[in-house]
Amino acid sequence: MSPSGLLPSEVSLNVALAICAIAFVSGTARGFSGFGSALIFMPLASSIAAPRLVAVLLLIIDFVAAMPLVPNAWKHAERQATAIMVLGALVGVPIGTYFLSVLDPVTTRWIISGFVAALMALLLSGWRYRGKDHAALSIGIGGLSGFCSGLAQTGGPPIVGYWLGRPIPSIIARANIVLFFGASDFFSVASYLFTGLITADSLKFSLVVGPVYAVGVWFGASLFGKASDKTFRTICYALIAAAVIVGLPILDGVLRGS
Repeated sequence: MSPSGLLPSEVSLNVALAICAIAFVSGTARGFSGFGSALIFMPLASSIAAPRLVAVLLLIIDFVAAMPLVPNAWKHAERQATAIMVLGALVGVPIGTYFLSVLDPVTTRWIISGFVAALMALLLSGWRYRGKDHAALSIGIGGLSGFCSGLAQTGGPPIVGYWLGRPIPSIIARANIVLFFGASDFFSVASYLFTGLITADSLKFSLVVGPVYAVGVWFGASLFGKASDKTFRTICYALIAAAVIVGLPILDGVLRGS
């Protein structure tokens, strides 16, 4: 099958190349800093292609990339505590998916830009939850993350901010995060399938974009340790901020001539 046979009918070759470039940059960010891929990918990619398509695309790519990490996370995670948070995602993901499926693309892009800006502010603030564990709070954070994931695959910051602030070893915190998103991604796949968001076109397109994203992750990981963590995070924050600005619908006429 030729590369053009893998592209959705509404995606031109130039748009596909641009999305691949965005995937490489966002994959590199994830590889060297451990976060930021969705916060870069979604505002930029949704500004040149339908938000429904790019959200599905990112979900498929991340779902495939994350699944091999789940067995090891299962061994180290606090499964009961994670399960409580997953209950929230079970509610939040379908709600976010519903809004993604019914809102018009421009409205969705405004919401994505607003969410990403708010989540970047959360990351920049260095917020970590250091209070006591409460089931209601865990469910609420899981629900918020699930909603952000269902709408735009941007559910990372609330979960990361919560678990990294807990008085537990980092290996357990990371395992909790990986296990949560393994479940959350599964819910997203099921929810996207139920609402018809996952199509043959999006699956075929992921075969084009996925390898580029994977190369970006590998490249970013290879850079890890060659500069300070502070430098990497500064670069990643700058990329996220640029993605939010460039992805704003109000700038379409200026940046894309539409």
